[in-house]
Amino acid sequence: MTDSSRPLRFDLIAFDWDGTLYDSTRLIVRCIQAAVIDVGGAKPSENDAAWVIGLGLAEALARAAPDVPKEKYAELGARYRYHYLQHQDDLVLFDGVLQMIDALRARGHKLAVATGKSRRGLNEALKSVALRDRFNASRTADETFGKPHPRMLLELMEELEVPPERTLMIGDTTHDLQLALNAGCASVGVSYGAHEPESFDELKPLFVAHSVASLEAWLLENA
Repeated sequence: MTDSSRPLRFDLIAFDWDGTLYDSTRLIVRCIQAAVIDVGGAKPSENDAAWVIGLGLAEALARAAPDVPKEKYAELGARYRYHYLQHQDDLVLFDGVLQMIDALRARGHKLAVATGKSRRGLNEALKSVALRDRFNASRTADETFGKPHPRMLLELMEELEVPPERTLMIGDTTHDLQLALNAGCASVGVSYGAHEPESFDELKPLFVAHSVASLEAWLLENA
């Protein structure tokens, strides 16, 4: 049983969105593949499409489609958004996320979202899953620097007045964990998203969770 009176180790916990809280990895991979094919590029492998998840959309698509010329990037982005919008209402939070978020809030943690999504995309997702009022702040890739540049996390820390040593970043990709390192923060990885957990080792996360339940248990005991 967790001792709720124990002092907090981290005042701020920042979450990635896709693949960490939101079960969207497979859809994003399919949409990237379809968009690249639409503009005449070679279909990226599932691994290549998954690797770019977490980056800003423009950078992600450019890396996933190295054979697509720059003059087609706008069309590539439009085709990705087209495919994603066809199925975004099918997406759900991972089981247990709401319970975990509410438990962390009850313990007094400040919570934030640091995501490669656009502001419009995040707002739509937050509204669709009734999470808008559960986070103290959020940053998206189109309103600051994308991951793994530290600016996104630095801005959240400044807004919420929490220093790096009291901030924890949680994500499913090496981009998230590198973001934490670049910002001087600790991190936790989750293995059920876009990147294989073996790639996390050199980025030294405090823990790698294999389910939301194990993530919640670790956070309530150690954060």
